[in-house]
Amino acid sequence: MTDSTPGWEVDLGSLRQYLDRSPSPFHAVANAASLLEAAGFTRWSWDEVWDLEAARAGGITGGYMVRDGALFAWRTDHSASPTTPYRIVGAHTDSPGLRIKPRPEFATLGWRQLEVEVYGGPLLHTWLDRDLGLAGRLALRDGGSALVRYDRPIARIPSLAIHLDRDVNERGLVLDKQSHLAPVWATDAGVPGFRPPMSLAEYLLAGSRLDTTEIAGWELVLFDLTPSAVVGADHSLLASGRLDNLVSCWAATSALVSARPSERHIGVIALFDHEEIGSASATGASGPMLEMILERLSTARGANREAHFQALGNSLCVSADNAHAVHPNHVERHDPLHRPMVNRGPAIKDNVNQRYATTSLTSAAFQRACRAVDVPWQVFSSRNTVPCGSTIGPLTATRLGIDTVDVGVPQLSMHSARELCGALDPHFLASALTAYFDGA
Repeated sequence: MTDSTPGWEVDLGSLRQYLDRSPSPFHAVANAASLLEAAGFTRWSWDEVWDLEAARAGGITGGYMVRDGALFAWRTDHSASPTTPYRIVGAHTDSPGLRIKPRPEFATLGWRQLEVEVYGGPLLHTWLDRDLGLAGRLALRDGGSALVRYDRPIARIPSLAIHLDRDVNERGLVLDKQSHLAPVWATDAGVPGFRPPMSLAEYLLAGSRLDTTEIAGWELVLFDLTPSAVVGADHSLLASGRLDNLVSCWAATSALVSARPSERHIGVIALFDHEEIGSASATGASGPMLEMILERLSTARGANREAHFQALGNSLCVSADNAHAVHPNHVERHDPLHRPMVNRGPAIKDNVNQRYATTSLTSAAFQRACRAVDVPWQVFSSRNTVPCGSTIGPLTATRLGIDTVDVGVPQLSMHSARELCGALDPHFLASALTAYFDGA
């Protein structure tokens, strides 16, 4: 579908589908894998021998591997040598929010509620009074797993009426993470005309062939059921949950699919999990997955350790994670000369304290990719009194020693249950990343 008005012409169908169908990291990975499969990429297993020669003989140049909430994919050219460098795009599949605890159910004065744990650093007040669905992964006792997603409003976190908190608008809303965030998901039994209560496990398996004894555990997230939307009188804005950082995951995957195999380098995307909580996990950017995958790809091309290090020494990584657009109601929170605007292209993020890994040389490299396809670009540097966050960029650079540039689509309402960005910027980013993979 095309969302347009005079002066704006952009197809957001693919991105909006990806956003709406990816309420959890596991779904984000599954949907990215579907995009890759449709483009002829083949899934590789961690425990099999990676035979790139056999793959090339079969006409296969693209592969990918999934582990939990992370995905890694690559595209090679038939003429790639043991020292051919990598061009990498890194992003992350997780978003701040609320996750279900292992023993979630309790009752309070006739209300049935769920225990949740805060994941990352969400804007907590934005989760109040929203119709919430449930999605994620079930672990089964036989060692298998199943993705689940419930697109109906089964939970809600009600706010306290202003009559019971008269000065809330003057002093600000303060939420206790333990006491004030437990969603209501049912009422007690015994009310005529209503269904008898069931456990959360029973609800999850209602209508399936599984029973509650088969569930060994879960990783479940609550998500806002409101679908993504093009907003604004000029249709120039995109609102959705999880823009940070599914926009970058979509752009990276789309770019790898669209790019041509190059003899000059090997294109790789790394969609990590757990960035919002520090990346310290097996599938996070501080873990060994990307390092091991690059070494396996080098080894499969006949590289010894020396050749592999040569390849890394000439490689480049784009860390793609959304940036802070200038807020019209809070301009004082931005540096006056480094205030990205929506629909003006991706922002190159700079920080001398290495919260971002950008250098002048890596910034110039990304600028070349933008210029090759007439994509505008901006620069973000935080106000000295408002420290910036960080990304996977410094972690990847530290772990692998690969030159890295941090970039991102400017957005408002970062870490809200519903975020906002320009309608043009995701395509600007995808176009620049395609040119980057094409060798610009």
